[in-house]
Amino acid sequence: MMKTLIEIAVPAMTIVLLTAVGLDLRAGDFVRVRRQPAVLLVGVIAPAILLPLLAFGLTLLFQTGPGVTAGVLLIAACPIGGISNAYVYLARASVALSVTLSGLSCLCASLTIPLIGKWLKLITGRPLDVAAPMRLQIAQLVVMLALPLTLGIWLRQRAPEFAARYHAALQRLAFMALTVVLFLVIAEDPNAFVGGLSKTVPIAVAFVLSSLIVGWMVAAPVTRNRGDRFTVAVEFGTRNVSIATAIAVTLLGRIDFARFATTYFLTEVPLMLLAVFAFRQVQALLSTQAVASVAKQ
Repeated sequence: MMKTLIEIAVPAMTIVLLTAVGLDLRAGDFVRVRRQPAVLLVGVIAPAILLPLLAFGLTLLFQTGPGVTAGVLLIAACPIGGISNAYVYLARASVALSVTLSGLSCLCASLTIPLIGKWLKLITGRPLDVAAPMRLQIAQLVVMLALPLTLGIWLRQRAPEFAARYHAALQRLAFMALTVVLFLVIAEDPNAFVGGLSKTVPIAVAFVLSSLIVGWMVAAPVTRNRGDRFTVAVEFGTRNVSIATAIAVTLLGRIDFARFATTYFLTEVPLMLLAVFAFRQVQALLSTQAVASVAKQ
């Protein structure tokens, strides 16, 4: 019964969430593709290359079992999570860049996820994909990811009044749906979830923090703007848990893989909020120093 509820709730949540992401994308956001091509390339392509390697290294370091290893690699393969926009907004960093990166990352997901899965299989020797042909997997991901995102973008273009009126409500609905799905994943086998926290929480913390650091470092050569660098760092560390859960449940039929995604989300939120607080404190300090320096002159 619980598994059936999860299998129904996960696709519904994904559709609502990605439609909301599409409604948030404006034509003006993509102007930054021309103005900041290097930042966008780093923000979209670098995570697809570096995060799977980072995840694989952490699984070796922590000596995780097959279930946790698959969960970590699955999180690393997924696109940027939409909640990254909220983190960036709270930090007063580059919100438009965050929206553009998360949108482009989701647009590319139906192609990048199967390719990353195949690549990880070659590296690790462990299959991350289902036994279906790649064409079928891509088709399933297009239906699950690309179509609702495209629907949101289309509604934004064709019915801007509708998008403006219902965008916030759809975002709240998507967050509520994600909360319900996470609860169902935990409730499916609470003993397994709680019993695995001692193994899943440390690697989740390590992955979030190391992803932030790597994102900040790779953004340094392409932008001197601290807001842009922090935004790229947040995009690295914020993975789309809903898509990871959808793939684990819908395509792989493995609820146990989704448990790490749940742990990751519950770990990510407080760590990201701490990063936001630290960034704002540093920005305020630098601003105060700059004002004092000008006053002395």
